[in-house]
Amino acid sequence: MDKYALISEYLTRFLEEEVRKTGLSKTVVGLSGGIDSAVVAVLAHRAFGDDLLCVKMPSHHSSQSSLDDADELCRVFGLRSETRSIEPMLRAYGEEGMSALRIGNLSARLRMVTLFDISAREGALVLGTSNKSELMLGYGTLYGDLASALNPIGDLYKTEVFELARHLGIPGSILSKPPSADLWAGQSDEAEIGYPYSDLDRVLKRYVEERHTREEMIRDGEKPDLVDMIIGKIYKNQFKRRMPVIAKLTSRTVNIDFNYPRDITL
Repeated sequence: MDKYALISEYLTRFLEEEVRKTGLSKTVVGLSGGIDSAVVAVLAHRAFGDDLLCVKMPSHHSSQSSLDDADELCRVFGLRSETRSIEPMLRAYGEEGMSALRIGNLSARLRMVTLFDISAREGALVLGTSNKSELMLGYGTLYGDLASALNPIGDLYKTEVFELARHLGIPGSILSKPPSADLWAGQSDEAEIGYPYSDLDRVLKRYVEERHTREEMIRDGEKPDLVDMIIGKIYKNQFKRRMPVIAKLTSRTVNIDFNYPRDITL
């Protein structure tokens, strides 16, 4: 089988098994019109059919093209969906004087609040849509888009998500547009980070998967600024990849020496 056929089969099975372990059978995913949520939605639909609910959560900062792309994905794959605007919550909070970054982080958290409430209504688990490039670089909002019950694509780099999307038949309108969290007008992931994902993923794979040192990568021709930026972000953002750190006072402390697999049963 093709590499991405195997990956899609494995991730579909992963979703089925991990959700079943919880005693639930339904899932929800926030659908942005971007490639990551599109891939997760299609995989989840393979696993759960109409027991998947896609939730579109636009605001007055969202682009119409993102909404159109999300609608197109739902039409092509027959995805069950609903729309819940976060605009009233943003306006009620008050955006005056807030930077674009603060508005973006607030938007991400309001979307996740909405998604988890809908998951409670549906008796469903929330699926994550952060890829490995974002997780390693800390390019995400803590308790916003980084929050989920389980994440099928968290070990796939962004460039690999694109390849999986092509295999899954994701519409060209989603595949061809620049990656964006759509948190404010004109926002682009690669412009914000400063490098294209092709460069980011190449260095990330060398450092994380192949364990090359900074000196080895620079000696082989990688740009020092790129290498230093990536290594710096990996370590600076480690806190985003961890559960909250608990001060140890007893003999068995949660997440330190009281660790059990998530699927443990009595």
